[in-house]
Amino acid sequence: MSITVEAAARPGAKSSLSRLHVPKASDVLADDLRERILRGDFPEGTSLPAERELVAQTSMSRTTVREALRILEVQGLVSIRTGRSGGAFVCRPGKESVASSVGLLIRGRRVRLADLLETREAIEPACARLAAKHRTETDLEVLDRLNDEIVVDDGASLASFLQTNVDWHVAVAIASHNELLSGMMMALSRAIYEATDNQGFVDAAVRETTARAHRSVTKAIREHDGEAAVRRMTRHVHSYAEAVIQVEERTEIQLAEH
Repeated sequence: MSITVEAAARPGAKSSLSRLHVPKASDVLADDLRERILRGDFPEGTSLPAERELVAQTSMSRTTVREALRILEVQGLVSIRTGRSGGAFVCRPGKESVASSVGLLIRGRRVRLADLLETREAIEPACARLAAKHRTETDLEVLDRLNDEIVVDDGASLASFLQTNVDWHVAVAIASHNELLSGMMMALSRAIYEATDNQGFVDAAVRETTARAHRSVTKAIREHDGEAAVRRMTRHVHSYAEAVIQVEERTEIQLAEH
């Protein structure tokens, strides 16, 4: 938040002064430290100057310094540790930072489920293509484990099935080794999971179809077949989106009738 100062025009003056936006001191300090971190003045893992030293160097109050450090902590640029060996230690933003920011945007803007599904259809096939190109043996081990863990028995826990499903989709994105796409898929998968009434259509047949699709995409990724990975993932996520939208439409009709 910044302080806004509006200069009033004097009687007879030809023009008035525009508004002046005076930022908070903590924002100014956070901006300066952020720029220094991002350009490498403070490498990852090193600590920023101690709080007392920052107060002395900047001539700002201890409260201002603490507010600036909290801003950087929320942004994932520092990790604050307490105790004798504590301090503000520099972190490198990663996919979790992307996921957190995108997740806040989704929740804050109350993004529609249809928009989330469209976004997923747009980017997840690209994740599959990149996974087929960049996947490691470790990535394949994770995908194989999740393929083995997914529960197709309709009588088993739906929550377990859904969580494994989400984990598999995130694992494909991670196998792309593109941190931006991985972070976006983490946020999208979580948001879709929370916003969807899966109870309305996830039965034994859907579980089996899902497990089969996952194995098929994994096979293409293993074989470095990017085109097949894109084609199979596109078909998989589009089928899911259609099913979700149909459930949503039926629910809306039922609510309207009552």
